[in-house]
Amino acid sequence: MSAVLQVTLLILLSVEFIIGILGNAFMALVNIRGWVKRGKISVVDQILTALAISRIAFLLLIIIIMLIYELCPALVITKKMIRITNASWILTNHFSIWFATCLSDFYFLKIANFSSSLFLYLKWRVKNVVLMILLVSVFIFFVNIIIINTYIDVWVDRYKLNTSHSSITSNSKLYKLVLLTNTMFTLIPFTVSLITFLLVIFSLWKHLKNIQNNAKGSQDINTTAHIKTLQMVVAFLLLYTVFFLALAFQSWNNKPHHRKISNLFSVDTGLVFPSAHSCVLILGNSKLRQAFLSMMWWVRCKLNVAILGFLEHISDCLQYFRGCL
Repeated sequence: MSAVLQVTLLILLSVEFIIGILGNAFMALVNIRGWVKRGKISVVDQILTALAISRIAFLLLIIIIMLIYELCPALVITKKMIRITNASWILTNHFSIWFATCLSDFYFLKIANFSSSLFLYLKWRVKNVVLMILLVSVFIFFVNIIIINTYIDVWVDRYKLNTSHSSITSNSKLYKLVLLTNTMFTLIPFTVSLITFLLVIFSLWKHLKNIQNNAKGSQDINTTAHIKTLQMVVAFLLLYTVFFLALAFQSWNNKPHHRKISNLFSVDTGLVFPSAHSCVLILGNSKLRQAFLSMMWWVRCKLNVAILGFLEHISDCLQYFRGCL
């Protein structure tokens, strides 16, 4: 039973990985192609491109780490390798989440309507706000790295006092401590996105109230923009919650007999976020959605041509064999 479950989880992992790589690569290629063609790129396209690239790196890193753990387990218990794998995971995961948070904040500042002078100041300087969020995220990233490296150094020093070996043979407690710390750091952008979600709802409520008071049908466009932004932020928060719960489950998992299956389950659950969110972004962005539909139409035409060619070839072969008989 466990073997069947493990195979199922591996198949699911492969599907998520393929969807995530293809979806994020599609976003990056469409935006880069538009940038090269027009010679300029909008702020939202810059964020989407950076987000796609960071998630491709994150997905590839997850697979590489899993392969190393499976094929060369002795390699990942040295201090140097632990530092490298943790720093790489934190880097790709950190900016994958923060770029998505910047995207939510960008949409919020673009469509929300508040009379506050502070909000108007931020709305008129949305590029600077996004840049400031990224700078703050860089500071948080370095704090995260410093704390994790401190954990690793302390753990290695304690280990060397009790053994003459230079590798860490029992690092499960360190692994859980590191993972729990990283999980806590993911709460920061989640909180920012949750506040953004609540502010969008409040802005929509004020907008609908103004429509009822003024009875202006032209404001329906703004209502649609609010609802679209809400859908994007809600999808992001739901997938983000799944990702956070997967990290928390992996941190608190204490069943050694089912550790391999539980780790696979955690990875499968966590990869839903970078994989499925790319599909949400493609469908929610008019330019990406149009490019995706055009690509699917092209693929469909090519498949029809290939199928017709194959059927004609089969027909010619049948006629040839009939002539021989």
